[in-house]
Amino acid sequence: MILVLLLFAGLSAITPWLTRILSTRVFYLVALLPAGAFVYTLTQSGRVLAGDEVTQSVPWIPQLGIALSFRVDTLGWLLALVVTGIGALVLIYCARYFSPDEPSLGRFAALLLAFAGTMYGLVTADDIYVMFMFWEITSVLSYLLIGHYTERKESRGAALQALLVTTFGGLAMLVGVILLSTAAGTTSIAAIVADPPAASALVTTSIMLILAGALSKSALVPFHFWLPAAMAAPTPVSAYLHAAAMVKAGIYLIARFAPGYADTPGFTEVLVVVGVWTMLLGAWRSLRQYDLKLLLAYGTVSQLGFLTVVVGFGSRDAALAGAALLLAHALFKCTLFLVVGIVDHDEGTRDLREISGLGRRRPVLAAVGIIAAASMAGIPPLLGFVSKEAVLSAFLEAGEHGEPWGWVALVGVTLGSILTVAYSARFVWGAFARKSGADARAAAAPHASHSPDPLILIAPVVLTVATLAGGFLSAPIGHALEGYADTVPGEGDYHLALWHGFEPALGISALVIALGLGLFAVRARFSRLQKKVPVVVDASRSYWAIVRAVDAAAARVTLFAQKGGLPQYLSTILLVFVLCLGATTALNRTWPTEFVLFDYPAQVFVAAAMGAAAIMAARATHRLAAVLLVGATGFGLVVLFSFHGAPDLALTQALVETVTIVVFVLVLRRLPPRIAQHNKPMKRGRRIAIGALVGVTMGLAGLIALGARQAGTLTDELARLSVEEGHGKNIVNVMLVDIRAWDTMNELSVLIVVATGVASLLFVTGRNVSMPRLRESRKRRQTTQRVKLVNDPHTSSEAPDDRQHSWLLGGRTLAPENRSLILEVLVRLIFHPAIVVSVYLLFAGHNAPGGGFAGGLVAGLALIARYLAGGRYEIGETLPIGPGALLGTGMLLATGTAVGSLFLGADVLTSAYFETDLPLLGHVSFGTSTIFDIGVYLVVIGVVLDVLRALGGEVDRQQAEADGDELSDDHTVMAEEAR
Repeated sequence: MILVLLLFAGLSAITPWLTRILSTRVFYLVALLPAGAFVYTLTQSGRVLAGDEVTQSVPWIPQLGIALSFRVDTLGWLLALVVTGIGALVLIYCARYFSPDEPSLGRFAALLLAFAGTMYGLVTADDIYVMFMFWEITSVLSYLLIGHYTERKESRGAALQALLVTTFGGLAMLVGVILLSTAAGTTSIAAIVADPPAASALVTTSIMLILAGALSKSALVPFHFWLPAAMAAPTPVSAYLHAAAMVKAGIYLIARFAPGYADTPGFTEVLVVVGVWTMLLGAWRSLRQYDLKLLLAYGTVSQLGFLTVVVGFGSRDAALAGAALLLAHALFKCTLFLVVGIVDHDEGTRDLREISGLGRRRPVLAAVGIIAAASMAGIPPLLGFVSKEAVLSAFLEAGEHGEPWGWVALVGVTLGSILTVAYSARFVWGAFARKSGADARAAAAPHASHSPDPLILIAPVVLTVATLAGGFLSAPIGHALEGYADTVPGEGDYHLALWHGFEPALGISALVIALGLGLFAVRARFSRLQKKVPVVVDASRSYWAIVRAVDAAAARVTLFAQKGGLPQYLSTILLVFVLCLGATTALNRTWPTEFVLFDYPAQVFVAAAMGAAAIMAARATHRLAAVLLVGATGFGLVVLFSFHGAPDLALTQALVETVTIVVFVLVLRRLPPRIAQHNKPMKRGRRIAIGALVGVTMGLAGLIALGARQAGTLTDELARLSVEEGHGKNIVNVMLVDIRAWDTMNELSVLIVVATGVASLLFVTGRNVSMPRLRESRKRRQTTQRVKLVNDPHTSSEAPDDRQHSWLLGGRTLAPENRSLILEVLVRLIFHPAIVVSVYLLFAGHNAPGGGFAGGLVAGLALIARYLAGGRYEIGETLPIGPGALLGTGMLLATGTAVGSLFLGADVLTSAYFETDLPLLGHVSFGTSTIFDIGVYLVVIGVVLDVLRALGGEVDRQQAEADGDELSDDHTVMAEEAR
């Protein structure tokens, strides 16, 4: 099973690429995988039907008892067959439904295939957390599939609506899952259901929360409104997700937990009430629709309510009927949606008032639609009739044995079934009957949007044959499903059969069919009655009212807390910080008993200098001066770290502070030189007060934290771990790349996100993957030079050769007044030694001050120096590799080192070392942590390079464009490159 899921993931990943080659034929290829999974599930039938279970488990998070465990029992076997078999047929249907010019066809195929694999994982997962993981993935994939037509507002709105409703339900379900698994002491669904914890308020609460997730996923009242809105998706999505697969997830979950928790207070009562209400409301709304797809959508809501009543009733016979009804519904409702897609293709409309005579023109299509609708209505000898009769018998039996909820369920589903027959007949009449009137299309001259394609009927015909055969094969189907029904406690001996003789359930079925057809016969009068009935509560309007209220509340809060620009934002953040941390500090009862003002006199002078620099920075009126003064406080920390014997921290702080100052200077080029040049600062007193409060709060917090230590220092233990476990003497670097490497991986991810964010703000029209180089604009410069020669024939084609005066290639692109020969010479001389030093720091950092982070900063500063001396083209000439390659390679080395240990049976980030004695070098120890540190080194260089490219080169280019000459900064090189 795990292999099947990996195949789904792998094939989904390459499907977009395959689509470029195969176009719509890719659906035939990818359909082979769910078809293969269907056959694989069939091979498990012998063991499953014999009462055995097929299981597979791989430990995942042993600390939490979570494993990648999967189990196929009768219920999982049934759902696996449904999601894989129907998934394969829907993919085959897509090959004829979509045209080759369909937008984002590859993405759609990949998402639909991934959804089939996710549903297979959901219905076979035995670990409750793994099941929940698949549960949430279906919500995300559903969002992407519903919003396939991204250019349509209704598609985007429907996708977001479905995502919000099912996700909020999923969050409630997650809380219930955590509570229930904790109470049960296991994460295995089989164990949780077979041996439920003792009844308690906690267990009842957890079950109600899980049911909330199930009801939202299966579009039960009051969450039903998202399903009709989701009809904005392509028809294959509606047929698969909203008829056969995704909406069945909630029904599956109820059926899975019913054997163990049907006796939980409120379980049956909630599901019967909500299910009956949903069945009646959905059927009532369905009879008001003119769009065939919406008619089926509300009908699906009604049928999901029907299924909820049955599988949640908690008796053995109801469980058997519910499993049969689940199968029947998947077959006939998927068929009906596929038929509507064909009707829409052939007629160019889904409005039943505009479709006429299609049954005569497309007899096979009509036969398929009629049989599927008849199964939905419960007409013999179809599987829908068999399952519905089983439902009526189960509720009759329960009512006769004194269960009042049996009578409630019986009356509710009987009324709902009458409406079901009526809207089934309305569908058949609307789609295939010949109608007269001004709004009907002439039968002899249909306006088809597509030519009829007989191959598109393959999937609906197969499903129809299964529906028809299911009625005659009801006995063996029932025998197969009894393996699930027998897990539900209670007595019952009902068996599925096409003919049980003359019994009450048959009489009720006949009455339902007669009344339903009678209701359809008086549809005009019934429609007028429906229009007179006021809508008391509209869930869809309530949803949008809630969304608008949340938006309005967010806008008010934002207006209150974030008006006034950046100063107001900072004031709000700092005040909240002072109030929260200050309140905690005020409530503190543990204060240090001793106060040490300083360890040595130099600290006082350094602190005084830092304080003076901070005050001067706050009062500075020139931006560059403010940046330099803020930098002075950072270099004060460098001095303090040095005095305290922390050379690693001092070195890193000095390098970071230097890079930060350079980045600030790069940004300041596009800002006015003076602070508050146009608007004078306001409310200076309030700002001073807030700043003072923040300083006092931080000082008190630091004082309390320093005096709160109760245990001894870890220095000795860390020194031992560094040498014995990390094979290094530099405690700081060993911690970063070995002992706490997981934190370093997260920090690398943050660095990459920051670099990407900065670059994305600057590269508004697209990002180049490589650095700009001189040769990239040679052709343009040659053209520019020729234009100049033509316009001015007296201009010499020879330009002064300045190569002998240029120490950096990029220096020739700068205007003479912007060049500094001394700086070029200095940078040329120190660049290579700086790179050597950076490499030394990288490899020496395990035993001496340095490491990948410090080495990367030194290399980054060397690149910064080349940019400052030679301009944006100098970076490309120095390092023609794009920053993305460095960032990706560095992260790949770090993560590869982290997960590589898994393949050797060890934990994540377990290090390995190679030690030997070499001539001249002596004892050498090389470990995987060094490879990790190389990844850190490359990521840091990539970040600096990306920032240089964005805040340096791109700002230069934009400024040149603003000046009206893209190449204004390199005019001195035009003549030379033209030659």
